[in-house]
Amino acid sequence: MPPETIRAPADASPRNGHTHGRRFGSWQEHHGWSAAASFRRLASRPLGSLLTIAVMGLALALPLAFFLLLGNVQKLGDALGQSEAISVFLQPGQTAQQAQMIAGQLADRPEVAAVTVKTPQQGMDELARMQGFSGALEALDNNPLPYVLQLQPRAEASASALELLVADVRAMRAVDLVQDAGSWRQRLDALLAVGNRAVLVLASLLALAALLVVGNTVRVDIASRSEEIGVLLLIGASGAFVRRPYLYAGLWYGLFSGMLAALLAVAIELALAEPMARLSHAYDGKLQVGGLPLWLLLTVPLAAAALGWLGARLVSAWQLRKAV
Repeated sequence: MPPETIRAPADASPRNGHTHGRRFGSWQEHHGWSAAASFRRLASRPLGSLLTIAVMGLALALPLAFFLLLGNVQKLGDALGQSEAISVFLQPGQTAQQAQMIAGQLADRPEVAAVTVKTPQQGMDELARMQGFSGALEALDNNPLPYVLQLQPRAEASASALELLVADVRAMRAVDLVQDAGSWRQRLDALLAVGNRAVLVLASLLALAALLVVGNTVRVDIASRSEEIGVLLLIGASGAFVRRPYLYAGLWYGLFSGMLAALLAVAIELALAEPMARLSHAYDGKLQVGGLPLWLLLTVPLAAAALGWLGARLVSAWQLRKAV
């Protein structure tokens, strides 16, 4: 199909005698015409347009996929790491009263949800239930096990607060040993921080790639219509008037690629729904699997449209400067 000719309305001439209201109406009319004409031009070459939209959509879907993965890894860490108890072994010879007093002090800490006191006899009973220990325990003259305090951290406690809690407990005189079963939380948080930064860098690079794709597509389109654009400039058409259809073309490319990226992200969520549900069931429902928020899915097409407009704006301005 031959390319659609850009028609210049009356306001393209600097010598027109229209009033301000008529000029604004012509400006609105040309915006509507540019949007429709650029859309028809994309539809007139479906294969090329679909390839461009597919490349941009896949590029924009990758950061969404990584964001979804990191969000669920964070939920996994919250469900498992935050619920791990901290075991505090007291010095041998501590009495039940002393153990209760220390437990009360630790329970007053804002990071601690609950403190459980395990007596030496309870520890001995647990060992006796383990296979191979019952015979050895019968040979003991007395119970060598100390009192053990199990600290349950609050769900909202941060990793830094829990690290400070462990350091303070280790510094107590009556404490012999502290086992932080959730010490991997700090490593997980550090890895998630690296992952979040990597997603931001990746998203920036892929957004730049999408901008270049739109810019190159618009550049080729402008180059194929250079003679027509030259005639419009000779009769007095402004640069904004000539650029407008190409800006809308970039906007359509970005909008459709953003919609494709959002659909791909939803498809990834649906593909992972069943295995993630089994994983949640394996952890007794403590793992709440989440998807991408609706506001993000709705924002992606709008942001991609702005990105496409920007790419078209930069390239069309550069091309028109060369044509003048």
